[in-house]
Amino acid sequence: MESKSLTRTLRQEILFARRRVYEVGQATPLELIELDDLSIFVKREDLSPIHAYKWRGAYNRMAQLTANALKAGVVTASAGNHAQGVALAAKKLSTHATIFMPLATPRMKKFAVKQHGGENVEIRLTGDTYDVASQAAHAYAKEQNLTYIHAYDDLAVMAGQGTLADEIVMSDKGPFDIAFLQVGGGGMAAATATWLKMNSPEIHIIGVEGVEQASMAAAIKAGHPVALDKVDIFCDGTAVRKVGKLTHQICAEVIDEWMTVSNDEVSAAIQFLWENLRCIPEPSGAMGVAAILKRRQALAGKRVLSVLCGANMDFEQLASIARRSAVGASRRRFLQIQIKETAGAMYALLEALPDTVNIVDFQYGKTDAAAATPVIGFDVSPMQFEVLKNSLRDADFPFTEVTSETDVAFRLIHYESKLLHTPYFITLEFHERPGALADFLRAVSPHANLCYFNYVYSGERVGRALLGFEFDSTEQHDQFTQVLDSAKHAYRSYERVTDATLTRILG
Repeated sequence: MESKSLTRTLRQEILFARRRVYEVGQATPLELIELDDLSIFVKREDLSPIHAYKWRGAYNRMAQLTANALKAGVVTASAGNHAQGVALAAKKLSTHATIFMPLATPRMKKFAVKQHGGENVEIRLTGDTYDVASQAAHAYAKEQNLTYIHAYDDLAVMAGQGTLADEIVMSDKGPFDIAFLQVGGGGMAAATATWLKMNSPEIHIIGVEGVEQASMAAAIKAGHPVALDKVDIFCDGTAVRKVGKLTHQICAEVIDEWMTVSNDEVSAAIQFLWENLRCIPEPSGAMGVAAILKRRQALAGKRVLSVLCGANMDFEQLASIARRSAVGASRRRFLQIQIKETAGAMYALLEALPDTVNIVDFQYGKTDAAAATPVIGFDVSPMQFEVLKNSLRDADFPFTEVTSETDVAFRLIHYESKLLHTPYFITLEFHERPGALADFLRAVSPHANLCYFNYVYSGERVGRALLGFEFDSTEQHDQFTQVLDSAKHAYRSYERVTDATLTRILG
């Protein structure tokens, strides 16, 4: 079918979908983030029945099945959100859904599928990837003669997703200059772009993909769907190795431009949405906003639109997102700084830093008897970063930027235990304020040499660090408790690590 004929059919199907999808859910809000230089409208699909837009397409497709097809049951494959939509529809329509999911599917999404579907769903964990799960699901559907509910490459599914665009148009908050639509398999983007362009032909549509997920852009370039060799799964909701034939044809017609965003930029967008709307989307849900922030300077004065398409992720992923967000926003910068391996050198380094910089990460272990190379993470603006580098040069502290280095990202702190003389390790709790660590080191530096420093900002009012000190003599080592007690003004509390912990530290 020609793409123009496909888009005409899709428009008709979106009109028909209006009559079905609201049997299981309500319209979601379109919220405004008003910045000094542009207006960002965010479609809040995270507030839908399954905290993602996929309920729309799944229900619209399944509501059109015959009584016999519903009685027999349906099959699908999904990494999460589509599975929840099928589960919700299965319960509402009193049918049974067999859902194939990859073994590595986040726990939260598996739990949500059972929560929405109850006894009407069966989850089958198969393979390490969506592709493997999809192949198994298709084979099972053919073997059992059951209806397969595709996650995106189906006009009825796309039409259901298109109702979110209908709500945007009906909100009367337009017109919009540009829409940034994240793309996985392409169903939501194809339907949303089709409906928006029908109602506002001048709107510019940008398709947004992950840096290592750009399967639709690859298909557009090749003229047909192609399989990527590798797909990054940080944004797991858009991690599609090969897009659909139908979605490719429609996206090629209705999407004007393609761009990619990195995982760090997506993480920064999640923080931006938390700070502005108090919501925490899953990574794929923030990709459109990530693209807006990436293009922010060029968008001055524009009214831009994005779809927050989902908020289903495991809580544990927040730690990685928090670390990546500042890097993605170009605020978190890491420097490896050279200092002498002598008592007081670390304090001297901290004293040389400008008052405007904020230390959010400190990684150091003794690896050389004469020189030390601590890695320090700073939360700084571009201007502050230039001031910081100039201050280090003026104080004669050589440095190297290591923001993108793997060992820094994984916080791999190198140290040589054999070089540590009569070590004394403590966990320190201090008030999280500028200069707090410098105050502590000022008090103890004359009495010990810092040989290990492990600290990362946690967002609390209290900071915690694991510190190691070494001494020239056992007498100084034994007297260090008294030194710490005399420096109580510089911290909240400390605990000496146990002998068992010290044995593990020193190997």
